[in-house]
Amino acid sequence: MKILFQGDSITDAGRNREDYHDLGNGYPKYAAGYIANYFPEVDFEFIDLGISGNQTKDLVERLEEDFIEIQPDIVSILIGVNDTWHMAEGKTWYTSEFYENNYRTVLEAIKTRTNAKIVILEQFLLPAEDKEFFREDLDPKIQITRKLAREYADLFIPLDGLLAAETLKTDWKKLSEDGVHPTYDNGADFIGQIYADAVVEIIEGLLEQ
Repeated sequence: MKILFQGDSITDAGRNREDYHDLGNGYPKYAAGYIANYFPEVDFEFIDLGISGNQTKDLVERLEEDFIEIQPDIVSILIGVNDTWHMAEGKTWYTSEFYENNYRTVLEAIKTRTNAKIVILEQFLLPAEDKEFFREDLDPKIQITRKLAREYADLFIPLDGLLAAETLKTDWKKLSEDGVHPTYDNGADFIGQIYADAVVEIIEGLLEQ
């Protein structure tokens, strides 16, 4: 079973880009470990093609080679925070329509040109004071992510809300020192565990086919 992780630096997490089976230090590494433990009899191929700095427009550019040609059984996408962050200076935000059209292009292609189950992880922001103003643009785009998930996803993981809930029990800086990048121990492990637990039902369904 082939599982593809796609996204930006949160997915990239220092991986060796010469070997797309290298899962870096982020949530894919933890998710793969938990999934392999849950299904020891299954031969999984885990692929990480996250690229640091990517935005939704970059996924469109990489669509053929890094999505369609791979033909995964499950494709997981965590993207969007850079669509806000990289345009934060001067608040020169991309329009919501631009963001939605890019994301929809990717999802439509996956839906129509592969047999992959689609997992969408929502972009998130923890309460770093220097980035609080991101919410002006981030929150409307999170709502678009949720809308697209209702249209295309087989599984949606609402990370912005789940991480916000976790901050009631855990100092947010233990999860992400800058509010965006998960720490390689606590934050990435937390997301990896959530992912693995959530995707179990999809994996079981695929195994029954």
